[in-house]
Amino acid sequence: MASTSAHSEGAELGRYLRARRTQTSPEHVGLTVGTGVRRTPGLRREELATLAGISIDYYVRLERGKETRPSPAVLDSLARALRMDDQEHRHLRELAARAARYAPPPPAPGRAVRPHLKLLLESLRPNPAYVISRSMDLLAWNPGGLALYAGLDDWPVKYRNLARYLFLHPAARELFPDWDRQIAACVARLRAVAGTAPDAPDLTSLVGELLLKSPDFAGLWERYEVTGRKPAHKTFRHPQVGTLTLTSQSLQVEGTPGQRIGVYTAEPGSPDHDGLLLLDMTAPRPADAVNSTTET
Repeated sequence: MASTSAHSEGAELGRYLRARRTQTSPEHVGLTVGTGVRRTPGLRREELATLAGISIDYYVRLERGKETRPSPAVLDSLARALRMDDQEHRHLRELAARAARYAPPPPAPGRAVRPHLKLLLESLRPNPAYVISRSMDLLAWNPGGLALYAGLDDWPVKYRNLARYLFLHPAARELFPDWDRQIAACVARLRAVAGTAPDAPDLTSLVGELLLKSPDFAGLWERYEVTGRKPAHKTFRHPQVGTLTLTSQSLQVEGTPGQRIGVYTAEPGSPDHDGLLLLDMTAPRPADAVNSTTET
């Protein structure tokens, strides 16, 4: 079991390096390209190995998942050669640590939402707010938090997931004028999480479903990008209350691995805030003011 796990982690490190290599153009890293036709997209393995100052054989072993203990200096050299930003570099180190089993596996995510968090969601009204899992399952919400994602309440409670909504719900493309940007950020977030827990059932189940049902997801997933955080301001073309431009904030829940609180706000007195008031007043009310997928 241990060797199988180590091989899985090494393969994930190799997949990440290959994705970054094939998406890095020679011109981007200062190489002069000849006039001949290049069969390899992005950098060749030998080009990257030379830029990083390591042997081609060693790099091939890394990319194939055969070498699982690269030194910090090698990782830093690869990150510089590939012009990684801070987030991509950090993800590379996390994958290498897990491949070498320096880092313990992350704890299983909790799904039970504590009662005081439900009260917090209620106190945030009329601002839409919800609690989501690391795989973007909607675990708890206030009325506006659910109603903001038009049509999401049509789905059964246990099927409500924001990534699934973006790619599979027919209303999502109409709701977001920058839908392409939203889905890219969504996949980058899932990629970053899955990279450090590649065998986690909650992630593999969702990713498998979306790979099967959404060509858009499959194309983005293969790019293996881990940057692309959602913008601070998000515009919704809501069918009930009109266009809203809101400020978003995501906060990690202390003491519960993987849970985050998402909140949308608007300046009081602004048309966007008026829209939130209307959304809150007209949103369907469950039996309890703040619903949840789990018992606590």
